[in-house]
Amino acid sequence: MSPIKAYSQNWMPSVFGDFFDNNEWMPKANSTAPSINVIDNEHDYEVELAAPGLTKDDFNVHVNQDGELVINMEKRENNEDKKGKKYLRREFSYTKFEQTLILPDDVDRKHIEAEVKNGVLTVKLPKVDKEAAEVKHVIEVK
Repeated sequence: MSPIKAYSQNWMPSVFGDFFDNNEWMPKANSTAPSINVIDNEHDYEVELAAPGLTKDDFNVHVNQDGELVINMEKRENNEDKKGKKYLRREFSYTKFEQTLILPDDVDRKHIEAEVKNGVLTVKLPKVDKEAAEVKHVIEVK
């Protein structure tokens, strides 16, 4: 049996669902990207990125000149046989990923921390108090 696309009487969800799902206007890329969680805690934000099998050396986390959080991940494995194995087919010897997140104004950019543990990269983005985040520097016009 072949699947049949069901159309709803409510056209709005169908229009948006059809537009953002795999279709001829916006085909999904044939690739995978790590899952990301963003958590808003009382004193910080946390970004969690699924990173099974990766170590801290596989990541570059920084704030770019535009004030955005950039997470680069790259894992290369050499093509030599490992532990006497002779590969007939090998598809997961190279992985590369980059994610850029716009930081809220209340993030203390000088105290961002990142850690890889149990297959998850966790980036902690401490918040500054609301009063400090809202203080604007007024420049006198001469």
